[in-house]
Amino acid sequence: MANTDIDSTGAGKAGAGKGGGGEVSDRTGPGPVVEHIISHKTESYVALFGHPLHAQTVHFPIALSFAVLGADVFYWYSADPFWLRAGLWAAGFAFVAGVAAGVFGTMELLLVRGIRLRVASWTHAIAAVTLIAILGTNWGVRFTDLDNTLPHGLMLSILGAVFTGVAGWHGGKLVYDHGIGVMIGSKVTSSKR
Repeated sequence: MANTDIDSTGAGKAGAGKGGGGEVSDRTGPGPVVEHIISHKTESYVALFGHPLHAQTVHFPIALSFAVLGADVFYWYSADPFWLRAGLWAAGFAFVAGVAAGVFGTMELLLVRGIRLRVASWTHAIAAVTLIAILGTNWGVRFTDLDNTLPHGLMLSILGAVFTGVAGWHGGKLVYDHGIGVMIGSKVTSSKR
């Protein structure tokens, strides 16, 4: 049998992967497990006027996480205390915004069966919760001893940036590969008829 990959609809693609020389697969569609998973809706239940709240709020902790890292690097380079204060505020707002985005994301995970069934959703959730813990620790380190931001604050900022990338990567895969939170409006469906 030829190698097959599963695309975003769950259908097999013949000849995909290593050594796939265009052989024809005897598989005509998704298997029973994939069919079960894709049969459940993935539209957002936690939305404001049709716009998912988790997707609206994740941008803030992402941007602020990198802002903290930038403030730390500038402080390390210049020793200007302004960057200490900027890092403190950015870390605090990153944590608070991360908690808000995490609450909306957790609500989606628990309320929407089609999201809960996908392993990628749980991977994203674990990475995001780890990121929120890193952001909170980073803020706490700065809040208790601002003058001692280097090296611990900088190391936490680097770790936060790494986990921002990991959580963001898995979140993007949920949207683009699994269609999580994508709401197809009536204008789109009626124009395709």
